[in-house]
Amino acid sequence: TSESVMSAYSTCSTGLIRLLCHSELFSTRYPTMRHLLGLGSRVARTHGRGCHQSIWKSHGAVGKVGVDIGERKLEISTGKLARFADGCAVVQLGDTSVMVTAVSKTKPTSSQFMPLVVDYRQKAAAAGRIPTNYLRRELGTTDSEILTSRLIDRSIRPLFPAGYFYDTQILCNLLAVDGVNDPDVLAINGASAALALSDIPWNGPIGAVRVGLVDGEFLVNPTRMEMASSTLNLVIAGALHSQVVMMEAAAENVLQQDFCHAIKLGVKHTQQIILAIQQMMREQKVSKRTPAKLFAAPVEMVQYARQLASEKIYAVFTDFTHDKISRDEAVNKIRLDTEEQIKEKYPEADPYEVMEAFNTVSKETFRNLVLNEYRRCDGRDLTSLRNISCEVDILKPLHGSALFQRGQTQVLCTVTFDSIESSIKTDLITSAVSGVKDKNFMLHYEVSFVVLCVCA
Repeated sequence: TSESVMSAYSTCSTGLIRLLCHSELFSTRYPTMRHLLGLGSRVARTHGRGCHQSIWKSHGAVGKVGVDIGERKLEISTGKLARFADGCAVVQLGDTSVMVTAVSKTKPTSSQFMPLVVDYRQKAAAAGRIPTNYLRRELGTTDSEILTSRLIDRSIRPLFPAGYFYDTQILCNLLAVDGVNDPDVLAINGASAALALSDIPWNGPIGAVRVGLVDGEFLVNPTRMEMASSTLNLVIAGALHSQVVMMEAAAENVLQQDFCHAIKLGVKHTQQIILAIQQMMREQKVSKRTPAKLFAAPVEMVQYARQLASEKIYAVFTDFTHDKISRDEAVNKIRLDTEEQIKEKYPEADPYEVMEAFNTVSKETFRNLVLNEYRRCDGRDLTSLRNISCEVDILKPLHGSALFQRGQTQVLCTVTFDSIESSIKTDLITSAVSGVKDKNFMLHYEVSFVVLCVCA
């Protein structure tokens, strides 16, 4: 019956055409309409294949560039793999290869921040090994993968347009590892190339290198063996015009002038990588999409919020009798009053625009206080430190315990000794990349904001 047909349609709306075409009741009453619907279904399938083919062709131009860094060549290629992604790049140094894909939605998300996900994955197969766990497959993410994902995130996130709240995903897959060249820096360059070669709005590209210091000699992208004797481990990401976007370093008694020279050397080599990626962009004739909307407060709304709240916020930030909680409460009271007045003047304004207008003024006031008056909101100058209290051996049964407190921030630390059998046996890919097979020092950092620090 017709009721059964419509009931099935309400259960599966995507199969309406196919459902009607195969309905005996519909075919006997409306034979011509059935033919038209069947034709529409075939046209829809043809259109879908055409869309896929157009995407495949638009990403089908194979390109490859090489950058001489030191005595080795860094190669960046695109157009051969993952053509359905918005952007894809494969970066190779020696026999280590990393494939990075970039995809971003065209519809904005409801989040009030940039929803960027960076996922760096190391596969045992990249080292020519099989995982030794029971399932013989990759399990959860390791600490190394998480830290590398954060490294990539910090390098590319600042260059997205302000207010670009579109779901964006960067996937980094380690294709092959030779045990000589570290893949983390290659993944940063791959993410830069994938975003630059895509139509995703992004103010790149960037370049990244690692700088080491061995026997007084600076090395760019040193091998794993060279890094074992290096007193400096500097990863630096640079943008156009020799600007530094991200920097992470560990060192052992390195002089300040040596460290500054390492930064300058690293930035110099990042510019070569940037020029190579720009060359690929010209060859691929990359054009960026125009976002449907960028979430930012209108200038006139920010000016109105500045007239209403600037002096009040400044008075709170310069009242040095406040502590963290009372200061937050005072600022929040000003926020509520200001937002209410903004809503009255701009009744059709988006709620995010109203909040962002106040946030812009608040950040501007605090920044001017620090950079122009050289003061912080608790009255200290830029070189003063707050008092810290330290207590040790507060938990007697443990091997070690301590409580540190500065201001209203507390850290409780405990130390545990155990037998050598309790050490962590690293996975195969970590052993191949870092050379570490057993990890007998473990630092677990847990931030208990939700449970201990936030009052509901």
